[in-house]
Amino acid sequence: MTNEVTNKSPFPTEIVELPSKGLVYPPTNPLSSGKIEMRYMTAAHEDILTNQSYIQNGTVLDKLIEALIVSKINYGDIIVGDKNALLIAARVLGYGKDYEFTYKGENVTVDLSTLEPKPIDESLFTPGKNEFEYELPASGTKITFKLLTHSDENKINQELQGLKKINKNASPESSIRFKYMITSVNGDSTTKTIREFVDNYFLAKDTRSLREYIKLIQPDIDMKFDFEGPNGLEEGLTIPMGISFFWPDARI
Repeated sequence: MTNEVTNKSPFPTEIVELPSKGLVYPPTNPLSSGKIEMRYMTAAHEDILTNQSYIQNGTVLDKLIEALIVSKINYGDIIVGDKNALLIAARVLGYGKDYEFTYKGENVTVDLSTLEPKPIDESLFTPGKNEFEYELPASGTKITFKLLTHSDENKINQELQGLKKINKNASPESSIRFKYMITSVNGDSTTKTIREFVDNYFLAKDTRSLREYIKLIQPDIDMKFDFEGPNGLEEGLTIPMGISFFWPDARI
C-alpha cells in the first residue's frame, strides 16, 4: 500500500491509492483519479468504534471510513475491493502498521504497510465503465456483470432482510447477489430477464465459473499472510478483521 503525505488540509492526511486505479469509475466521478484523501484518526473517531447502534446494525466500520475520508466522493460508489484498501489505510493511520492477533494460540504480527493490491489485467477493463463481458462455459449464455459497490451491498442486505421477515429460514444470499451483479443476459438488460435467468436458468457449473472469474479480475488488497507453526508452514491465510482490527482494547 503506497500513501502520499499531503499538507493541503488543515489536519494531517494522506493520499491512499485504490486497487482499481480508478478504472471502474466514470471520468466525472472523483474516484476515477484512483486516489482518496484520508485523515488520521482522532479520539472522536474512536467513539465511532464503540457506538452500540452502529455495532448492532453492522455499519460501524463504514461509519468510521466515511468519517475519515476527506475527498468529496459518494461513499456508495466505492467498489468493495477499493473499500478494503481504505480499511487497511484507516488502521495504519489510526494505530500504526503493526497488527497483532492470535492464530491457533500463537501471537502473530503482520506489517499492514507491506500489503499490496492484487495485480489486475487492465486490458479486461473499459476505462470509466464498471462492466465486464463473460460467456458462461456450460450454457454458452453471454452475460455482462459489474463489480458490486457499497451501495449495491446495502441494497442486497435490505432485500435479504425483507425476505427474512417473510420466511425466517430463507437464505438466498448467493442468488440475490448475482441479481445485482449481472447487468445483462444475451444482450437483454431488463431486471425481469436477469432475475428470471438467475432463478431458473443459471446453472450451478456456471455460477462457480463466474465466481472464479470475478475473483480473478476484481481489484482488491491481498490480505494473505503465512504462518509458521508447530506443524509447519501454512501459506495464504486471510488476516482476520473486525472491531479489534482497529482497536484491540475496545470494550464493546
